Amino acid sequence: MDRRALHAALVEARIPGGYYWIEGVHEPVPTPPDFLFVRRGGDGGWETGAFERGTHEVLARHPDEAAACAHLLSLLV
Repeated sequence: MDRRALHAALVEARIPGGYYWIEGVHEPVPTPPDFLFVRRGGDGGWETGAFERGTHEVLARHPDEAAACAHLLSLLV
């Protein structure tokens, strides 16, 4: 699963768009006060985490986009 497929799955599952942020695919404006995210990591891998009170907290690091997307999907559905 890539980021676009993840977004489609979340829309189909009727997960409100303000609950998540997917780098380059779904970046709500204005930015919600708290949400779960998937983004590229600094090491070339991927990260999933939570944004809360102005801080990104990485929950897990993943070797590839598919693993990160699967993790975020499991957190939201």
